[in-house]
Amino acid sequence: MATDGFSNANLLGQGGFGYVHRGVLPNGKKVAVKQLKSGSGQGEREFQAEVEIISRVHHKHLVSLVGYCITGTQRLLVYEFVPNNTLEFHLHGKGRPTMYWPTRLKIALGAAKGLAYLNEDCHPKIIHRYIKASNILLDFNFEAKVTDFGLAKFSSDTNTHISTRVMGTFGYLAPKYASSGKLTEKSDVFSFGVMLLELITGR
Repeated sequence: MATDGFSNANLLGQGGFGYVHRGVLPNGKKVAVKQLKSGSGQGEREFQAEVEIISRVHHKHLVSLVGYCITGTQRLLVYEFVPNNTLEFHLHGKGRPTMYWPTRLKIALGAAKGLAYLNEDCHPKIIHRYIKASNILLDFNFEAKVTDFGLAKFSSDTNTHISTRVMGTFGYLAPKYASSGKLTEKSDVFSFGVMLLELITGR
């Protein structure tokens, strides 16, 4: 009901995971509903990671999880709705006005604060693994919110790194992590650096 039967009019976007629709809850709260493709093992793992991690983190520069739904093979994640699209859209969308420097700086700082919270203030630390322009959502004040925790990993203080299957988006992936599969928070810092380069150059 919230998404009007997952109508095309409410479709916000789609990716390898499935579809995201805009919705309104009975109390009037606007949400984004992410529907995971059913029957995918990777989708199931990402769903569980997202629920486990995002329900534990609360920060003004991280997208908050309103709830989730498991029914049969259906997996839905319900987030707060962030109304002003992604950083990627504002930097590279056709016909978009050039973003002002103060706006770019504000977005960089907001994303950095969200990332620093995950990497430094959470116990155990959380490594996002998927920092890129399309995973930075913006509100109408151009406050940044980091989203998409499907690939995130917990890291204990005793482990210097986690060995893991290499996941993420090429171009944003730290070469050391890509070649060794050894994941540390430095992997996130590298991805953030690529995103900064994109913010600065607009390319």
